[in-house]
Amino acid sequence: MSESNTPAETPTEEMSLDDLREEIRMIDHDIVELIARRTYVADTIADVKAEKGLPTTDESQEQAVMDRAGENAEKYDVESNLVKAIFRLLIELNKVEQRENR
Repeated sequence: MSESNTPAETPTEEMSLDDLREEIRMIDHDIVELIARRTYVADTIADVKAEKGLPTTDESQEQAVMDRAGENAEKYDVESNLVKAIFRLLIELNKVEQRENR
C-alpha cells in the first residue's frame, strides 16, 4: 500500500459507486490476508515461547504493539482509539489461541 492517505490510484471523484465498492472488497481481502499472516507469525512466536518456557503474556511487547498502532493511526490520519481497539482484539485473540495450544 502507498504512503498516502488515499491508496486508490484513481481520484474518488472519478470512481463510480461500483468501483468504490470493488475497492473496498479488495481492501477487505487484503486486511484478512494480513490478519492471517499476523496470526501465523504470532503462532510461531507462541511455539518459540513454549520451547523456551516463556510466559504467554509479555506486557512490554503488548505496549510496544499498542504504541506502534497509535503512531500508525496518526500517520494515516485514522482514529487512534479505533486502531488500538482492533489491535487489542488481535492481541487478545492471539493470547487465547496461545493458551489453548499449550
